[in-house]
Amino acid sequence: MYDLETRKRALALIAAGHSLNAVSRQTGISRQAVRAWRERLEPLPRIGAQAEPCPRCRPSPGPPDDPAAYSYLLGLYLGDGCISDHPRGGHHLRIACADAWPGLIEACREAILSVRPRGSVCVLRKQGCVMVTSYGRHWTCLFPQHGPGRKHERRIVLDGWQREIVDAHPWAFVRGLVHSDGCRVTNWTTRLVAGRPKRYEYPRYLFTNRSHDIRGLFCDALDRVGVRWTTLTRDGEPLNVSVARKASVALMDRHVGPKY
Repeated sequence: MYDLETRKRALALIAAGHSLNAVSRQTGISRQAVRAWRERLEPLPRIGAQAEPCPRCRPSPGPPDDPAAYSYLLGLYLGDGCISDHPRGGHHLRIACADAWPGLIEACREAILSVRPRGSVCVLRKQGCVMVTSYGRHWTCLFPQHGPGRKHERRIVLDGWQREIVDAHPWAFVRGLVHSDGCRVTNWTTRLVAGRPKRYEYPRYLFTNRSHDIRGLFCDALDRVGVRWTTLTRDGEPLNVSVARKASVALMDRHVGPKY
């Protein structure tokens, strides 16, 4: 995590009249992080993750502290996340993020700390990506979809409390899934105009996941927010969910946007 002096330097630039985008370019710190520091300068205190109470293990189980952040993190987990056991007890939550998207890495870190404020996050470098990692004793409580084998080879079903969160924060869930297994691309085609071929370009969102259940959760969330979608096949098998209609792409741009 960034230390307090780094935060102060970034906020000093803001106070001097620089925009969030300008500060982000100058410092290499994501725009989202700088914006969050305006609300909370001091880093949140860290104590042992094992001492933090679990919202699902209480006598009266409830949702995580920040349901919107959890909905986003759930999307990231279903796309590119895993949970592994620690030899001394507890678990590691790991979310794979490509090096090409530093803003995504920071957003993932912020989401984890919003869901488990007393936890900690570290970034482990791998070839071509990083693993945003957090240790805790209750990650399997928060992500009951954890289990042996690959996600696309077993059933993935949300618990009732998870469904309530996703229904209340569908855009956060869609954003997490797109940020993990989706992208915004520009397609093109040609048409004859006055006897000459003319090139037309149009944006499209694609979500690719081999799990029928996870694609279904994505499409259900798109239906809830009014986004039109179609399924594309590869080798005769459904694999991609495409959003290409102009109005639906505009909605996705407003609430999701490209990765950065």
